Amino acid sequence: MTSTPTAEHVAALVSDALALSGPLSPVDEGGEHLSWFFGEHHVVRMAPDPEAGERQRRELALRDLLRGRIGIPLPRSAASGEWAPALAFTVDERLPGASAEVRPVGASGERELAAMLAALRSTEVPAELGLPTSPRRDVPELVRTAQAAADRLAANGQVQGRFTPDAAAVGPAPEVALLHADLKGEHLLVDEHGSVSGVLDWTDAALGDPATDIAGLAISVGSAAAVRIAERAGYSADTNARGLVFARCDTLIRLDDRLHGADDSPERLLRAQLRRAWEPVPGDCA
Repeated sequence: MTSTPTAEHVAALVSDALALSGPLSPVDEGGEHLSWFFGEHHVVRMAPDPEAGERQRRELALRDLLRGRIGIPLPRSAASGEWAPALAFTVDERLPGASAEVRPVGASGERELAAMLAALRSTEVPAELGLPTSPRRDVPELVRTAQAAADRLAANGQVQGRFTPDAAAVGPAPEVALLHADLKGEHLLVDEHGSVSGVLDWTDAALGDPATDIAGLAISVGSAAAVRIAERAGYSADTNARGLVFARCDTLIRLDDRLHGADDSPERLLRAQLRRAWEPVPGDCA
């Protein structure tokens, strides 16, 4: 187990890398990479283990590949290296905007996210980047697990209404596309006009089922907006339906896990994601 860096350690690291000094504060959201705001213009992200460090290094290369292709700004690394043996860090330039958890994505943002999905779909990733392939999800098992979670939540008075994932909505085997694979509100930056001013944290990027990113959008901006975005990006009704099934099942399972001590995510956030994922869309069963 590695030790957690102190604020003094982080400040010294940035001072050595960029000859900068300034106020330092931990990032509230996320935190997988031991993230700190440094002044007004930088974010320091420190990998907690060698595997996370490898994903972080791969992220820097992927961001450079995608920069200018997806139509949405991506952070640039002002400095990178190791903060301890085999443990990577990057000092990223901070992008403007607020998390989509606190500022809604508008019509312009939906168009930008659709262009991003379309660009990811058409991007060929060089093999030397070493991007992993996500395994296909076992949809029947996912639906069974989610239904059991829904039943427990309802029996305990934790949810009101009917929550029945529709396994019949899932169509044939999906195509494979480049995925962000962790689209959620805290990774989407939104400006005061509702446009998307940045997409953060590409460390989980992979090749896989595009329904994964549609599901991420459903929990971030709501199912109705996610379907509009995916349709504009050219995805089929089958792919969109699969994305909603993923989002709806996952939100039930995560909330149930949280209430039974198996997940430490904020309950308020999980309930907001559940509400967004289960937002009605055309074609839902009555």
